[in-house]
Amino acid sequence: MQGSVAREVARDRRPPPAMADSAARYVNLWSEDEAIGEERVRAFVLILRTRGCYWADVKGCSMCGYAKDTLGRSATPGELATQLEHAMRAYRGEPYVKIYTSGSFLDDREVDPASRRAIVATFGAKARRILFETLPEFATEATLAPLRDAFAGELEVAEGLESTQPEVLRRLINKGSPPSEYFAASERIRALGIRSKGYLLLKPPYLTEEEAVADVLASIAEAAPRFDTLSVNPVHIQNGTVVEWLFRRGRYRPPWLWSLVHVMQEGAKIRGSTRLVTFPTAGGLPRGPHNCRTCDRAVLAALEEASLSQRFDGLSELDCACRADYRSLGRLEALGVEA
Repeated sequence: MQGSVAREVARDRRPPPAMADSAARYVNLWSEDEAIGEERVRAFVLILRTRGCYWADVKGCSMCGYAKDTLGRSATPGELATQLEHAMRAYRGEPYVKIYTSGSFLDDREVDPASRRAIVATFGAKARRILFETLPEFATEATLAPLRDAFAGELEVAEGLESTQPEVLRRLINKGSPPSEYFAASERIRALGIRSKGYLLLKPPYLTEEEAVADVLASIAEAAPRFDTLSVNPVHIQNGTVVEWLFRRGRYRPPWLWSLVHVMQEGAKIRGSTRLVTFPTAGGLPRGPHNCRTCDRAVLAALEEASLSQRFDGLSELDCACRADYRSLGRLEALGVEA
C-alpha cells in the first residue's frame, strides 16, 4: 500500500520546465532569529530556484513537497547570478546566512561549482556563518574545500538524516541512503573544519505519536556524537506528498506540540555538547504541529526560546487543559484504538 501511494503522488511531483523569466526569480527570502554560540543574531534566509532534489525524480521522500518550488530543469549560471543579485538587495548584513535550493546545494545539477563559490564569496564581507543543505553523497572534499577556501567565516552543512533507524528511513520516509551514509558524510564534513548539522523528523507517516517520540529520542542519542547541531523538525503537511494523501483521508495528524516539548526536554539530557534546536514550520496551524488554539502560541514561543538559549528548564512550566487529551490519545494508541 505504501509503495502504491508513493507512486501515485510522485507522478505530479515535478513541475514542467520553467521559462527564463521564472528562472530569474528566487523562491523566497526572509530574516529570522538565530544564534551563533551564545550570541543572538539575525539570519538571512534565501531559497534559490533550481532543479531541486534529484531523489524527488527517483522516488521522493514521503513528507517532502519542495519539488513543486523548483524549475523543473537545471538553472544556468546566469540565472543563478540574477537570482542572487535580486536577493542581495534585501540583504542587511545579517551575520548568519542560510541558502536553500529545495535539494542539495552541492549537487552540480542544482548549482554548478563556479556558482557555488560565487554565492558563498558574495556574503564573505559581512556574514560570519553560511549554512546550506546536501544529501550525503555530495558532501566530499572536492565539493566542500573550494567553498571553505572562498569564505573566511564558518560553513555549516545540513543533512536530512531524519532518523537513525534504517527501516524508518527506507520504508516510511523513502530515503535513498541508510543512516551510515549520513554519519560518514558528517565525518567528512567535520574533518574539513566545517560544522555539521542533522535534521531529525518528528512523526513520519505510519508511526503513532508515541512511536514517533521514541524514534526521535533514539535518533538523538545515536546521532548527537556525530553532529555539531541536531534540529528536530516536526512534520507539516506539504502539497503533493504521501503525508498529504494520508492527511486528506483522515489517516494522519501532524504531531502534537506536547510531543515536541517532551522530545526537547528528554533530548537535552542525552545530547551531550551537541546543540539541540527546533523551529517548527506551520506551528499552530491545522497542517502543522499543534495542540489547541489556546496554548499553541505560548508553547511555540517557549520552544523557540529554549532553542536559542539552549536552556530547556522553562519547558516544564508549560501546561494546558488539552494536555489531558494528548495523554488520552497515547493510551488509546497503546490499545490499538484509533482516536
